[in-house]
Amino acid sequence: MHDKLMELPIIKGAKHGKVRDIYDLGDKLLLVTSDRISAFDVVFPNLIPDKGKILSGISAHFFKNTQDIVPNHFITDDVAEYPAELQPFAQYLSGRSMLVKKTRVIPFECIVRGYISGSAWSEYKKTGTVGGMMISEALKESQKFASPLFTPSTKEEDGHDLNISYRDMLNMMDGWIAQQLKDKSLELYKYAHDLLKPQGIILADTKFEFGSIGSEIFLIDECLTPDSSRFWELNSYQMGSSPLSFDKQFVRDYLNASGWDKTPPAPELPAEIVEKTRAKYLEIYKIITGKELT
Repeated sequence: MHDKLMELPIIKGAKHGKVRDIYDLGDKLLLVTSDRISAFDVVFPNLIPDKGKILSGISAHFFKNTQDIVPNHFITDDVAEYPAELQPFAQYLSGRSMLVKKTRVIPFECIVRGYISGSAWSEYKKTGTVGGMMISEALKESQKFASPLFTPSTKEEDGHDLNISYRDMLNMMDGWIAQQLKDKSLELYKYAHDLLKPQGIILADTKFEFGSIGSEIFLIDECLTPDSSRFWELNSYQMGSSPLSFDKQFVRDYLNASGWDKTPPAPELPAEIVEKTRAKYLEIYKIITGKELT
């Protein structure tokens, strides 16, 4: 966070998430993506250099290229087009921020899983279910589902998000909206999966968030970043094991092996883990955008 932003008359308030800082500009929002990293819902003391620019750049790239699937909240990431009061902060904001439409947030995370991994694999081993749905076929770790699964969760202000079934989601909100969220999430996943696979990347799973303005639904927050998605290297993919990844799983694997009990305070990450994480994020940024980070 850049504290001096709070002193501007146009800033009506700020909400500081685990990674993003959201500034209220009245009719729109300023999203600023920090270099913070979180895992297991805990923010770490280390920063991952350039992580904010990588996440913001990937999100902007996909927002610009998926508008034909679903409208999104993106307005611009060109700081020169920001309000005059923000121009003194141009160097800080450049590359890691965007102006977006202000929407009414729909408090669910829309998770799409094309392959079984992570918490879904843990659930399946215990109960034979994924997202509360019975899985009839016998699956190995990292196996591709016959069709991608939509496994939503609640979005909690404090504490862990709660995995729910789509049936639960239907009972908690308007059925038409729930169907739209499911359909658009699956369509976005398929678009990105089919786009990335020829480039040697498997999109194993990802999550989306949505908001509304009136009766129109918008894709919001971030889009297909290594913080919100599981990207695997196609060449190392093999059922029964966890493939090489270009996302936060690298940090999670280190933490699982470290013996940390996953409760605050978070431990300091070794310099080697920080640098390797940055390198993985930079690599997926280049694959997705076709550009070097500037």
